[in-house]
Amino acid sequence: MKIFREAIRILLGLTFIFSGFVKGIDPLGSTYKFIDYFTAFGTHWANNLAFSLAIILALAEFAIGVALLLNYRIKLFSWFALLFMAFFQVLTLYIALEDPVSDCGCFGDAIILTNWETFYKNIVLLTFAVIVFIFRKRYRNRFNMNFQNGYFAVILTLFLVLEFYSYNHLPPIDFRPYKIGANIIDGMTMPEDAPTDEYKNEFIYRNKKTGRTKKFNETNYPWQDTLHWEFVETQSVLVKEGYHPPIHDFTIENRYGENVADYYLYDPNYTLMLVSYSLEKASKKRQDEINELAQKAIDNGWNFICLTSSTETDIRQFVENFRPPYEFFFCDEITLKTIVRSNPGLLLLQEGTIYNKWHWRDIPEFEEVLE
Repeated sequence: MKIFREAIRILLGLTFIFSGFVKGIDPLGSTYKFIDYFTAFGTHWANNLAFSLAIILALAEFAIGVALLLNYRIKLFSWFALLFMAFFQVLTLYIALEDPVSDCGCFGDAIILTNWETFYKNIVLLTFAVIVFIFRKRYRNRFNMNFQNGYFAVILTLFLVLEFYSYNHLPPIDFRPYKIGANIIDGMTMPEDAPTDEYKNEFIYRNKKTGRTKKFNETNYPWQDTLHWEFVETQSVLVKEGYHPPIHDFTIENRYGENVADYYLYDPNYTLMLVSYSLEKASKKRQDEINELAQKAIDNGWNFICLTSSTETDIRQFVENFRPPYEFFFCDEITLKTIVRSNPGLLLLQEGTIYNKWHWRDIPEFEEVLE
Protein backbone atom coordinates (compact mmCIF):
# COMPACT_ATOMS: atom_id res chain seq x y z
CA MET A 1 0.00 0.00 0.00
CA LYS A 2 2.85 2.38 0.79
CA ILE A 3 4.46 1.78 -2.62
CA PHE A 4 1.07 2.31 -4.28
CA ARG A 5 0.30 5.65 -2.62
CA GLU A 6 3.86 6.92 -3.17
CA ALA A 7 3.71 5.96 -6.85
CA ILE A 8 0.37 7.76 -7.28
CA ARG A 9 1.75 10.88 -5.57
CA ILE A 10 4.85 10.91 -7.78
CA LEU A 11 2.91 10.32 -11.01
CA LEU A 12 0.42 13.05 -10.18
CA GLY A 13 3.22 15.42 -9.24
CA LEU A 14 5.17 14.76 -12.44
CA THR A 15 2.04 15.33 -14.54
CA PHE A 16 1.39 18.68 -12.86
CA ILE A 17 5.05 19.67 -13.31
CA PHE A 18 5.03 18.73 -17.00
CA SER A 19 1.76 20.56 -17.66
CA GLY A 20 2.96 23.68 -15.86
CA PHE A 21 6.40 23.56 -17.48
CA VAL A 22 5.21 23.35 -21.11
CA LYS A 23 2.86 26.27 -20.45
CA GLY A 24 5.53 28.23 -18.58
CA ILE A 25 8.08 28.11 -21.39
CA ASP A 26 5.46 29.37 -23.85
CA PRO A 27 3.37 31.98 -22.00
CA LEU A 28 2.24 33.63 -25.23
CA GLY A 29 0.90 30.31 -26.49
CA SER A 30 -1.17 29.94 -23.31
CA THR A 31 -2.29 33.56 -23.67
CA TYR A 32 -3.57 32.89 -27.20
CA LYS A 33 -5.39 29.80 -25.94
CA PHE A 34 -7.14 31.80 -23.21
CA ILE A 35 -8.18 34.37 -25.81
CA ASP A 36 -9.57 31.55 -27.99
CA TYR A 37 -11.75 30.43 -25.10
CA PHE A 38 -12.83 33.96 -24.21
CA THR A 39 -13.80 34.52 -27.84
CA ALA A 40 -15.74 31.24 -27.98
CA PHE A 41 -17.57 32.07 -24.74
CA GLY A 42 -18.27 35.67 -25.82
CA THR A 43 -16.28 37.16 -22.92
CA HIS A 44 -14.02 39.45 -24.94
CA TRP A 45 -13.74 41.80 -21.96
CA ALA A 46 -11.46 39.21 -20.33
CA ASN A 47 -8.86 39.25 -23.12
CA ASN A 48 -6.69 41.71 -21.20
CA LEU A 49 -6.47 39.15 -18.38
CA ALA A 50 -5.24 36.37 -20.67
CA PHE A 51 -1.50 36.90 -20.15
CA SER A 52 -1.79 37.18 -16.35
CA LEU A 53 -3.95 34.06 -16.23
CA ALA A 54 -1.41 32.20 -18.41
CA ILE A 55 1.42 33.07 -16.00
CA ILE A 56 -0.64 32.21 -12.91
CA LEU A 57 -2.01 28.92 -14.27
CA ALA A 58 1.44 27.64 -15.27
CA LEU A 59 2.90 28.67 -11.90
CA ALA A 60 0.03 27.08 -9.98
CA GLU A 61 0.34 23.76 -11.81
CA PHE A 62 4.10 23.72 -11.44
CA ALA A 63 3.90 24.59 -7.73
CA ILE A 64 1.36 21.83 -7.01
CA GLY A 65 3.48 19.36 -8.96
CA VAL A 66 6.70 20.23 -7.15
CA ALA A 67 4.95 20.06 -3.76
CA LEU A 68 3.50 16.62 -4.55
CA LEU A 69 6.75 15.29 -5.97
CA LEU A 70 8.89 16.51 -3.07
CA ASN A 71 6.27 15.72 -0.41
CA TYR A 72 6.18 19.38 0.64
CA ARG A 73 3.22 20.45 2.84
CA ILE A 74 1.29 17.55 1.39
CA LYS A 75 -1.79 18.09 3.56
CA LEU A 76 -2.23 21.57 2.05
CA PHE A 77 -1.27 20.83 -1.53
CA SER A 78 -3.37 17.66 -1.69
CA TRP A 79 -6.34 19.99 -1.18
CA PHE A 80 -5.11 22.24 -4.00
CA ALA A 81 -4.62 19.26 -6.33
CA LEU A 82 -8.08 17.88 -5.56
CA LEU A 83 -9.87 21.21 -6.01
CA PHE A 84 -7.86 21.96 -9.16
CA MET A 85 -8.73 18.63 -10.78
CA ALA A 86 -12.39 18.75 -9.66
CA PHE A 87 -12.80 22.19 -11.23
CA PHE A 88 -11.16 21.21 -14.50
CA GLN A 89 -13.05 17.91 -14.63
CA VAL A 90 -16.33 19.83 -14.76
CA LEU A 91 -14.90 22.41 -17.17
CA THR A 92 -13.47 19.84 -19.57
CA LEU A 93 -16.77 17.93 -19.61
CA TYR A 94 -18.54 21.10 -20.70
CA ILE A 95 -15.83 21.81 -23.30
CA ALA A 96 -16.03 18.24 -24.64
CA LEU A 97 -19.80 18.51 -25.03
CA GLU A 98 -19.86 22.01 -26.54
CA ASP A 99 -16.50 21.84 -28.40
CA PRO A 100 -15.85 25.61 -28.45
CA VAL A 101 -12.12 25.10 -29.15
CA SER A 102 -10.75 21.95 -30.79
CA ASP A 103 -7.56 21.68 -28.71
CA CYS A 104 -7.76 22.32 -24.97
CA GLY A 105 -4.09 23.31 -24.68
CA CYS A 106 -3.66 21.46 -21.37
CA PHE A 107 -0.17 20.31 -22.39
CA GLY A 108 0.62 23.30 -24.59
CA ASP A 109 1.98 22.29 -28.00
CA ALA A 110 3.93 19.36 -26.53
CA ILE A 111 1.00 16.93 -26.60
CA ILE A 112 -2.14 17.74 -28.57
CA LEU A 113 -5.30 16.14 -27.16
CA THR A 114 -8.88 16.31 -28.32
CA ASN A 115 -11.44 17.62 -25.85
CA TRP A 116 -12.75 14.14 -25.09
CA GLU A 117 -9.23 12.78 -24.64
CA THR A 118 -8.62 15.61 -22.18
CA PHE A 119 -11.80 14.74 -20.28
CA TYR A 120 -10.80 11.07 -19.96
CA LYS A 121 -7.27 12.07 -18.95
CA ASN A 122 -8.68 14.26 -16.22
CA ILE A 123 -10.78 11.37 -14.88
CA VAL A 124 -7.53 9.47 -14.25
CA LEU A 125 -5.81 12.49 -12.71
CA LEU A 126 -8.82 13.27 -10.52
CA THR A 127 -8.74 9.67 -9.28
CA PHE A 128 -5.05 10.11 -8.44
CA ALA A 129 -5.82 13.37 -6.64
CA VAL A 130 -8.54 11.68 -4.57
CA ILE A 131 -6.13 8.89 -3.58
CA VAL A 132 -3.43 11.39 -2.55
CA PHE A 133 -6.01 13.36 -0.58
CA ILE A 134 -7.25 10.26 1.25
CA PHE A 135 -3.72 9.29 2.30
CA ARG A 136 -2.49 12.85 2.86
CA LYS A 137 -1.80 12.27 6.58
CA ARG A 138 0.40 9.25 5.89
CA TYR A 139 2.96 11.04 3.74
CA ARG A 140 6.12 12.05 5.59
CA ASN A 141 8.93 14.49 4.84
CA ARG A 142 11.92 14.24 7.19
CA PHE A 143 13.59 17.49 6.13
CA ASN A 144 13.55 20.58 8.34
CA MET A 145 10.55 22.80 7.52
CA ASN A 146 12.70 25.92 7.06
CA PHE A 147 14.84 24.01 4.57
CA GLN A 148 11.70 22.85 2.74
CA ASN A 149 10.32 26.40 2.58
CA GLY A 150 13.66 27.59 1.22
CA TYR A 151 14.04 25.11 -1.63
CA PHE A 152 10.37 25.45 -2.57
CA ALA A 153 10.69 29.24 -2.80
CA VAL A 154 13.89 28.96 -4.85
CA ILE A 155 12.29 26.51 -7.31
CA LEU A 156 9.24 28.71 -7.86
CA THR A 157 11.41 31.81 -8.24
CA LEU A 158 13.48 30.09 -10.92
CA PHE A 159 10.31 29.01 -12.67
CA LEU A 160 8.98 32.58 -12.69
CA VAL A 161 12.30 33.74 -14.16
CA LEU A 162 11.92 31.08 -16.86
CA GLU A 163 8.39 32.26 -17.65
CA PHE A 164 9.38 35.89 -18.09
CA TYR A 165 12.54 34.96 -20.03
CA SER A 166 10.41 32.92 -22.44
CA TYR A 167 8.04 35.84 -22.86
CA ASN A 168 10.74 38.46 -23.40
CA HIS A 169 12.75 36.30 -25.81
CA LEU A 170 11.60 33.00 -27.34
CA PRO A 171 10.60 29.67 -25.75
CA PRO A 172 13.82 27.74 -24.96
CA ILE A 173 12.08 24.54 -26.09
CA ASP A 174 9.88 24.74 -29.18
CA PHE A 175 7.26 22.02 -29.75
CA ARG A 176 5.66 23.67 -32.77
CA PRO A 177 6.12 22.52 -36.41
CA TYR A 178 8.04 25.74 -37.15
CA LYS A 179 10.89 25.07 -34.72
CA ILE A 180 14.52 25.69 -35.66
CA GLY A 181 15.73 22.90 -37.92
CA ALA A 182 12.26 22.09 -39.27
CA ASN A 183 11.58 22.15 -42.98
CA ILE A 184 8.30 23.80 -43.94
CA ILE A 185 8.07 21.89 -47.22
CA ASP A 186 8.39 18.56 -45.42
CA GLY A 187 5.88 19.73 -42.82
CA MET A 188 3.28 20.29 -45.55
CA THR A 189 3.97 17.04 -47.41
CA MET A 190 1.51 14.16 -47.23
CA PRO A 191 3.36 10.78 -47.24
CA GLU A 192 2.27 8.44 -50.03
CA ASP A 193 1.25 5.66 -47.65
CA ALA A 194 -0.39 7.93 -45.09
CA PRO A 195 -3.94 6.96 -44.09
CA THR A 196 -6.69 9.36 -45.11
CA ASP A 197 -9.88 10.31 -43.30
CA GLU A 198 -12.60 7.67 -43.45
CA TYR A 199 -16.24 8.72 -43.66
CA LYS A 200 -19.58 7.00 -43.72
CA ASN A 201 -22.79 8.31 -45.25
CA GLU A 202 -25.95 8.78 -43.22
CA PHE A 203 -29.23 9.31 -45.03
CA ILE A 204 -31.85 11.49 -43.35
CA TYR A 205 -35.47 10.66 -44.23
CA ARG A 206 -38.71 12.22 -42.97
CA ASN A 207 -41.70 10.04 -42.14
CA LYS A 208 -44.61 11.43 -44.15
CA LYS A 209 -47.12 10.36 -41.53
CA THR A 210 -45.47 11.61 -38.32
CA GLY A 211 -43.20 14.27 -39.78
CA ARG A 212 -40.25 12.96 -37.76
CA THR A 213 -36.82 12.43 -39.30
CA LYS A 214 -34.71 9.28 -39.00
CA LYS A 215 -31.14 8.36 -39.89
CA PHE A 216 -30.39 5.38 -42.11
CA ASN A 217 -27.15 3.87 -43.37
CA GLU A 218 -26.20 2.67 -46.84
CA THR A 219 -27.69 -0.80 -46.26
CA ASN A 220 -31.15 0.07 -44.99
CA TYR A 221 -32.19 3.49 -46.29
CA PRO A 222 -35.75 3.40 -47.71
CA TRP A 223 -35.01 4.85 -51.13
CA GLN A 224 -37.81 2.81 -52.75
CA ASP A 225 -40.45 3.41 -50.07
CA THR A 226 -41.62 6.78 -51.34
CA LEU A 227 -45.09 6.14 -49.92
CA HIS A 228 -43.93 6.45 -46.29
CA TRP A 229 -40.58 8.22 -46.44
CA GLU A 230 -39.32 11.47 -47.93
CA PHE A 231 -35.58 12.08 -48.47
CA VAL A 232 -34.18 15.12 -46.64
CA GLU A 233 -30.37 15.10 -46.93
CA THR A 234 -27.17 13.07 -46.84
CA GLN A 235 -24.56 13.64 -44.11
CA SER A 236 -20.93 12.52 -44.14
CA VAL A 237 -19.73 11.42 -40.71
CA LEU A 238 -16.03 11.04 -39.87
CA VAL A 239 -15.40 7.45 -38.76
CA LYS A 240 -11.61 7.38 -38.52
CA GLU A 241 -9.25 10.33 -38.72
CA GLY A 242 -6.30 9.92 -41.05
CA TYR A 243 -2.90 11.58 -41.15
CA HIS A 244 -2.77 15.36 -41.36
CA PRO A 245 0.50 17.17 -42.10
CA PRO A 246 1.66 19.27 -39.13
CA ILE A 247 1.77 22.34 -41.41
CA HIS A 248 -1.38 22.78 -43.47
CA ASP A 249 -2.11 26.50 -43.53
CA PHE A 250 1.16 28.20 -44.53
CA THR A 251 0.83 30.60 -47.43
CA ILE A 252 2.61 33.70 -48.71
CA GLU A 253 0.03 35.74 -50.59
CA ASN A 254 0.75 38.89 -52.56
CA ARG A 255 -1.69 41.77 -52.83
CA TYR A 256 -3.44 40.04 -55.73
CA GLY A 257 -4.26 36.97 -53.64
CA GLU A 258 -1.68 34.76 -55.35
CA ASN A 259 0.17 32.23 -53.19
CA VAL A 260 3.87 32.72 -53.95
CA ALA A 261 5.15 30.53 -51.09
CA ASP A 262 6.98 28.14 -53.42
CA TYR A 263 9.18 30.96 -54.72
CA TYR A 264 10.66 31.54 -51.27
CA LEU A 265 10.46 27.97 -49.92
CA TYR A 266 12.35 26.42 -52.85
CA ASP A 267 14.79 29.28 -53.35
CA PRO A 268 18.40 28.13 -52.66
CA ASN A 269 19.13 31.71 -51.66
CA TYR A 270 18.71 32.82 -48.03
CA THR A 271 15.44 34.44 -46.98
CA LEU A 272 14.98 36.61 -43.91
CA MET A 273 11.29 36.63 -43.06
CA LEU A 274 9.89 39.21 -40.69
CA VAL A 275 6.69 37.94 -39.06
CA SER A 276 4.12 40.34 -37.61
CA TYR A 277 0.56 39.13 -37.19
CA SER A 278 -0.45 42.75 -36.49
CA LEU A 279 1.62 45.76 -37.55
CA GLU A 280 -0.53 47.97 -35.35
CA LYS A 281 0.22 45.91 -32.21
CA ALA A 282 3.85 45.18 -33.13
CA SER A 283 6.68 46.66 -31.09
CA LYS A 284 8.42 49.46 -32.98
CA LYS A 285 11.40 49.76 -30.61
CA ARG A 286 13.84 47.97 -32.95
CA GLN A 287 12.37 49.08 -36.26
CA ASP A 288 15.43 51.11 -37.24
CA GLU A 289 17.65 48.08 -36.67
CA ILE A 290 15.24 45.91 -38.67
CA ASN A 291 15.31 48.37 -41.57
CA GLU A 292 19.10 48.42 -41.51
CA LEU A 293 19.28 44.62 -41.42
CA ALA A 294 16.79 44.36 -44.28
CA GLN A 295 18.71 46.83 -46.45
CA LYS A 296 22.03 45.01 -45.94
CA ALA A 297 20.40 41.67 -46.68
CA ILE A 298 18.86 43.00 -49.90
CA ASP A 299 22.14 44.64 -50.91
CA ASN A 300 23.84 41.24 -50.53
CA GLY A 301 21.30 39.54 -52.78
CA TRP A 302 19.19 37.94 -50.02
CA ASN A 303 15.41 37.89 -49.82
CA PHE A 304 13.84 39.96 -47.06
CA ILE A 305 10.05 39.97 -46.77
CA CYS A 306 7.42 40.62 -44.12
CA LEU A 307 4.48 38.30 -43.48
CA THR A 308 1.46 39.89 -41.83
CA SER A 309 -2.29 39.54 -41.45
CA SER A 310 -2.75 43.31 -41.26
CA THR A 311 -4.93 45.18 -43.72
CA GLU A 312 -3.68 47.16 -46.71
CA THR A 313 -4.55 50.35 -44.82
CA ASP A 314 -2.40 49.34 -41.84
CA ILE A 315 0.47 48.43 -44.17
CA ARG A 316 0.31 51.80 -45.93
CA GLN A 317 0.32 53.59 -42.58
CA PHE A 318 3.28 51.52 -41.41
CA VAL A 319 5.23 52.24 -44.61
CA GLU A 320 4.58 55.97 -44.29
CA ASN A 321 5.78 56.01 -40.69
CA PHE A 322 8.87 53.78 -40.92
CA ARG A 323 9.86 53.56 -44.61
CA PRO A 324 10.85 49.86 -44.60
CA PRO A 325 12.86 48.66 -47.62
CA TYR A 326 11.13 45.28 -47.78
CA GLU A 327 7.92 44.01 -49.37
CA PHE A 328 4.80 42.86 -47.48
CA PHE A 329 2.88 39.62 -47.98
CA PHE A 330 -0.17 38.15 -46.31
CA CYS A 331 -0.67 35.07 -44.14
CA ASP A 332 -3.25 33.82 -41.63
CA GLU A 333 -3.00 35.42 -38.17
CA ILE A 334 -3.09 32.11 -36.27
CA THR A 335 -0.34 30.71 -38.48
CA LEU A 336 1.85 33.75 -37.85
CA LYS A 337 1.31 33.47 -34.08
CA THR A 338 2.33 29.82 -34.34
CA ILE A 339 5.46 30.47 -36.39
CA VAL A 340 7.15 32.73 -33.83
CA ARG A 341 6.10 33.93 -30.37
CA SER A 342 7.07 37.52 -30.99
CA ASN A 343 5.52 40.49 -32.74
CA PRO A 344 7.53 41.10 -34.77
CA GLY A 345 9.78 38.06 -34.99
CA LEU A 346 12.44 37.12 -37.52
CA LEU A 347 13.21 33.83 -39.32
CA LEU A 348 16.16 32.76 -41.43
CA LEU A 349 15.24 30.21 -44.11
CA GLN A 350 16.88 28.44 -46.98
CA GLU A 351 15.01 26.01 -49.23
CA GLY A 352 12.24 25.79 -46.65
CA THR A 353 14.48 24.97 -43.68
CA ILE A 354 14.31 27.29 -40.67
CA TYR A 355 17.91 27.91 -39.61
CA ASN A 356 17.22 30.43 -36.87
CA LYS A 357 14.54 32.52 -35.19
CA TRP A 358 14.78 35.77 -33.23
CA HIS A 359 12.55 37.73 -30.89
CA TRP A 360 12.33 41.43 -31.72
CA ARG A 361 14.42 42.16 -28.61
CA ASP A 362 17.21 39.97 -30.06
CA ILE A 363 17.27 41.23 -33.67
CA PRO A 364 20.84 40.57 -34.89
CA GLU A 365 23.02 42.65 -37.14
CA PHE A 366 23.53 41.35 -40.66
CA GLU A 367 27.16 40.42 -39.91
CA GLU A 368 25.95 38.09 -37.13
CA VAL A 369 23.48 36.41 -39.46
CA LEU A 370 26.17 36.11 -42.13
CA GLU A 371 28.47 34.29 -39.72
